[in-house]
Amino acid sequence: MEITITINGEQVTRDVEPRTLLVHFIREDAGLRGTHWGCDTSNCGTCTIWVDEKPVKSCTMLAAQADGHSVTTVEGLEKGGVLDPIQQGFIECHGLQCGFCTAGMMLTGRALLDENPHPSDDEIREAISGQICRCTGYKNIVKAIQWAADNPATSEVTA
Repeated sequence: MEITITINGEQVTRDVEPRTLLVHFIREDAGLRGTHWGCDTSNCGTCTIWVDEKPVKSCTMLAAQADGHSVTTVEGLEKGGVLDPIQQGFIECHGLQCGFCTAGMMLTGRALLDENPHPSDDEIREAISGQICRCTGYKNIVKAIQWAADNPATSEVTA
């Protein structure tokens, strides 16, 4: 079946099998490798993206269900060569180790900040509670999201 999804502001039209998962469409058909998948059961949250600006675990959504919708991946957070504050926060606060869960954490963190620009540590932990990081213990992830909350208009990219 033919579907068209707007991904990071660009329309992507492809013929796909009806059973194609959105995570596979993003990675294989659209060629965007920032979105990872880890469990295929929605337990880990690694594959979190936005559909119509709401966080969704893309391993449990069919690509056909996203037909006609807008999808944002971690690559779509950066605008005109400037990292989103959430991306910059992960750099500044060492919010990653292996990087596998990072894209999903960033998109979840950005969604939280869009709804609540000044969350407490507990609110951040609640927001990311549907995602698993096997490396960090979450301390620096929480710090990275707080950094982004404290620096909403970051305009420099750290080299």
